[in-house]
Amino acid sequence: MSSRVQRIVDVAKRSLPEGTYAVGVGLVVSGITAYGFQILAFRALPKADYTALNGLWVIAFVLAPGFFLPLEQEVGRAIAHRRAQGLGGGPVVRRAAAAGALLCGALIAVIVGAEVVLRALGGDGLAHSMFHDKFVLLPCLLIALATYAVQHLTRGTLSGNGRFGPYGLILASEGLYRMLPCAVLYALGVDNLLVYGLCFAIPPVLAALTSLIRQHGLLEPGPEAPWSELSTNLGWLFTGSIFSQLLSYAPIIGILVLAEPSQRDIAADFIVGFFLARIPILLFQAVQAALLPKLAGLVGAGRHQDFLAGVRKLVMIVLGIAVLGVVGGYVLGPTAGEILFGSKFVLGARDLALLAAGSGMFILALTLAQALIAVLGHAKATYAWIIGNAVFWLVAVLTAHELFLRVELGFVGGSLVAAAFMAWFLVRRVRDGIPDDALADLVEQIEHEPLEI
Repeated sequence: MSSRVQRIVDVAKRSLPEGTYAVGVGLVVSGITAYGFQILAFRALPKADYTALNGLWVIAFVLAPGFFLPLEQEVGRAIAHRRAQGLGGGPVVRRAAAAGALLCGALIAVIVGAEVVLRALGGDGLAHSMFHDKFVLLPCLLIALATYAVQHLTRGTLSGNGRFGPYGLILASEGLYRMLPCAVLYALGVDNLLVYGLCFAIPPVLAALTSLIRQHGLLEPGPEAPWSELSTNLGWLFTGSIFSQLLSYAPIIGILVLAEPSQRDIAADFIVGFFLARIPILLFQAVQAALLPKLAGLVGAGRHQDFLAGVRKLVMIVLGIAVLGVVGGYVLGPTAGEILFGSKFVLGARDLALLAAGSGMFILALTLAQALIAVLGHAKATYAWIIGNAVFWLVAVLTAHELFLRVELGFVGGSLVAAAFMAWFLVRRVRDGIPDDALADLVEQIEHEPLEI
């Protein structure tokens, strides 16, 4: 029996690309610690402060992945391509570091400039609308942009060099560096919002430094890297990434923007319910880690029809996870919320079920977007994300329902429409023929970059 089990394990290892397990473990730890941080912050802070803290969470996770994750992916792809040719990737990293620094500096300048100008004109700035006048979180946002810029560049360098163990470490250690200090603060009864904001903003750079311990040869010399080496599709990747993150966190953004001052306490109840409803995403990441590398193997073997059948299988699995999430949210959600978040949790079964449905449709859209980008449909994927965001705001703003229901229906509708357009664009693209170079890109993308949510 033991030898049979060992053979099964060996076969499984051969069917997965190098690093799948390390990255998978890192994603799991990252997801669990994210929930740990949310639970501790909700229990420690007044509801209004917790709502403001999640304004920081949302903006950071829209801007940082939106601008820096595409750069990371292109750095990883370019370095991996150079390694295959026996060339050093140091010039690529230096070029990307310059681009990342300029991009980060521009983002910080725009945010600070907009805040100053709007306030000088007597208007409401970012700190008012997203942080609910908790201005101490604005410097935390600027710190977070800088630390995430460093981390994403580090991740791209590690993945491109095939250092998947440190890549998984960077994912896991960020969550631990964020949750453990938060646990100490909670145990000591600290409820200072600025301290919790710093607990969110600083860990990305600490995780990057941790992952580089005992790492050598990451910046091997090679030919100079022109800007074109970072992909002609980088602009579409930036735009699509930003709009996908906007739709992912659209319910929280909608609550923060549409809630009246008297509704800021109940907004905290909605936010914790939103994170509770996203638990199926962790299950999706586990499925993706096991199935997508197998699809890559089919592509590499030229078995295009088997690849398309595998995509259909993945879509069915995603739909199954979505249904499971909706049922679980309705039946078990309120009880799970009270166990995890304490007696302050008051969101109902209907709200949790709708949020789970929206999360499920978003996962479906994200899966189809991955396949669409793989066949060089970058622009079409971006269009679908933009349409999905437009539908969300049309429903959330124009409907006359109560605040929670408006946002929930908008999330379900926006994600569903985005998924529908992704599917339509993908079918049209496949009918026109799949380029071989596009399929090769998919292999690299799956092997070197996990799909994060």
